[in-house]
Amino acid sequence: MALEFTNDNFQEVVLDSEKVAIVDFWAPWCGPCRMVGPIIDQLAEEYPDDAVIGKVNVDDNGEISMKYGVRNIPTVLFIKGGEVVDKLVGAAPKSQYEAKLQALLGVKS
Repeated sequence: MALEFTNDNFQEVVLDSEKVAIVDFWAPWCGPCRMVGPIIDQLAEEYPDDAVIGKVNVDDNGEISMKYGVRNIPTVLFIKGGEVVDKLVGAAPKSQYEAKLQALLGVKS
């Protein structure tokens, strides 16, 4: 299961992590977000030792959303070393998220 990132824990859990982070910006009322959510949960289960994977509810954590300029959801940011290194806006198939993650992990496909 994906972690829940909040205004309070984002710095410690995501930015200060030595692992690659995948951050899914979503809201309960967003239809496409409900399609991406299970994919993020699957990746969290499949890569527990390699990456920090979780979700930010934009309704509850506006500070993070504003900091990263998230205007459309779902938006998934890929963060490494505290910096955004890639992103996907809108719903995409699992293969796209996984390919970006594997590239950041240095996994050859």
